[in-house]
Amino acid sequence: MPQCVWLREIAIRDFRNLERVELQIPERGFALVGENGQGKTNFLEAVYYLQLLRSVRGATDVELVRFGAEGFHIGATATLDRNRAISVGFEKTGKRKRITLDGVAATRMSDSLGALPTVIFSPRDHELVAGGPVERRRYLDIVLAVTSRPYLTALQTYRATLARRNAVIRDLVRRKSGRTDENEIAVWEPALADAAARLSTGRREWVSRVQDEFAKLCAAVGERSSARLRYISTISDSVDATSEWRAQFQKQRSSDLRRGMTQCGPHRDDLEISLDGRDIRVYGSAGQQRTAAIALRMLEASTLRL
Repeated sequence: MPQCVWLREIAIRDFRNLERVELQIPERGFALVGENGQGKTNFLEAVYYLQLLRSVRGATDVELVRFGAEGFHIGATATLDRNRAISVGFEKTGKRKRITLDGVAATRMSDSLGALPTVIFSPRDHELVAGGPVERRRYLDIVLAVTSRPYLTALQTYRATLARRNAVIRDLVRRKSGRTDENEIAVWEPALADAAARLSTGRREWVSRVQDEFAKLCAAVGERSSARLRYISTISDSVDATSEWRAQFQKQRSSDLRRGMTQCGPHRDDLEISLDGRDIRVYGSAGQQRTAAIALRMLEASTLRL
């Protein structure tokens, strides 16, 4: 059975309301106890920051700096198959972020993404199941980006190309241009379709691979109904996903111009969670939704250990 990550020690300086924290952590773990507003959640956020290299709560790096400080620093040593050290420093001046992994400065953030495998469960995770598709897409992207470099590359390419296509669409809308200018949109579609295919295929394959484990985890947490995951996409489960996405982008050009944005793609897909074949968002109780959220986090932990 895969070994859990042991966070051996952590040092935090000027992060949120934490001025200086230095802890050595026993292998058996520990309980973090304190009054409201003392920084318990901020401590957990700092730990999770070392995996994603950004705030799990959506804050900018500048907003993470303790009031009156010029920057923050987080450093940790952890053990999985070997000892690993990671540190991140951020300075408000110039908005500079420095990352070191095992004492070596990282030239790219992506080189250190997922270096400290971490899963966080919070009351907000109810929205992962009961809320809109944005949280579920984010869940898929985090799980796959930190465990697959090709997926991370495809995600970065897709987001950058989507932003460029949308910028062209907005520009054409401002210029009130006609159909003859659709070629300005089309030029971005080959790269967008290629990246989209890699994302949708990666997500679909992961969901298929973990399907049985998710059902077992739900049962282990106490769910009696049959739980299933299903990836919902604009395109079918096709051998040639790239061609399907290109056809979809081409089909949507005129509508995209009217709406001012790209309306189809992996950024609009969803992860459906069902119990006995019924959508848990609509028919699940609050307790069943919390159970499914816990199972998703346990599934994330299992994936990060692979």
